Amino acid sequence: MDRLKECIVNLDFEGAQQACREALAAGVPPFEVITEGMAKGLDVVGQKYEAQEYFLSELIVAGEVVKESMKILEPHLKRAEVKRLGKTVLGTVRGDLHDIGKNIVAVLLSGAGFDVIDLGTDVSADEFVEAVRMHEPDIVGMSALLTVTMPEMENVVRELDRAGLRDKVKVIVGGAPLTEEYARRIGADAYAPDAVTGVAICKRWVLRE
Repeated sequence: MDRLKECIVNLDFEGAQQACREALAAGVPPFEVITEGMAKGLDVVGQKYEAQEYFLSELIVAGEVVKESMKILEPHLKRAEVKRLGKTVLGTVRGDLHDIGKNIVAVLLSGAGFDVIDLGTDVSADEFVEAVRMHEPDIVGMSALLTVTMPEMENVVRELDRAGLRDKVKVIVGGAPLTEEYARRIGADAYAPDAVTGVAICKRWVLRE
């Protein structure tokens, strides 16, 4: 898993895909490839960004490396008969192009058995509403890394309510500037301080149902 992690940190598309193939050939369970390789690699990329060693362009490329590598794992996840737990719509809110945290959550949710509809970055409230109408998810997850984009989360909650969809989904929010108090104030159902906690909350919601 160290090689996969290093390839993600080094933004190596071919190396990451090859590392996935080798791990699967060695009998490593696909979910472990995700949690011990991909997610940890993205964690390091996030740390480098915070330390200003990496910039937004590197964050975007790292996300693409993971997305391409996931294509190799997806058939194996299905064959591993991971129980499908539910469906989640994810996105980074309008005005914000940071997606490293969202990408980690998306990878972990997929590995845990969720169908993930990733709307990407700079997602408007209308796009979230349309995605909920189209895909009928159990959960909507929103991310923001910039303080100035945090109000967009409240806009999404408000527009879901106006569209008559708010009571059909659970809403979870996350991102460096957020707090649990802020999540409550905007009407979200939960705040995730990190990706692992966020996935645990989502699993708890759908299993309770």
